[in-house]
Amino acid sequence: MQIKIFTTGGTFDKVYFDAESEFRFGEPIVGALLEEANVSFAPDIESLMQKDSLDLDDDDRGRIRQAIERTDNDRILIIHGTDGMVATARRLLDVTDKTIVLFGAMQPARMRYSDAIFNLGFACAAVQLLPPGVYLAMNGQVFDPRRVVKNRARSRFEPLEE
Repeated sequence: MQIKIFTTGGTFDKVYFDAESEFRFGEPIVGALLEEANVSFAPDIESLMQKDSLDLDDDDRGRIRQAIERTDNDRILIIHGTDGMVATARRLLDVTDKTIVLFGAMQPARMRYSDAIFNLGFACAAVQLLPPGVYLAMNGQVFDPRRVVKNRARSRFEPLEE
């Protein structure tokens, strides 16, 4: 099985710049993490952009959609910033015949205490098990993008109250 992985930036790939006391984007780390985990599937990794999801616009979301439409893979992971993840997922809802799972992290993957590695593993399992559709895999849960919200105060995603 081959899984297509698109990276778009977000906290997952940020690194701490000590001299400036800020975070910036580093090279995508997902390939190294999957190699370290000794996964048995073949990841096909493509970096689309390195942007904070608060800075994503309709053109960026269009680029993500075009990349999904042009790939032959039907199992797709998207590493995405958590602030704009729901909006991007909703833009993809009418893509058919593909299982698309968006995930990210609240802390950079390069940090010792991060949810990134867990979220990556969880998303890898989800994309292999779920039927075609668009999903978010965060905080140990799979969410429908039409019924989820990011709770910034609690640093997690939660289902929308109906």
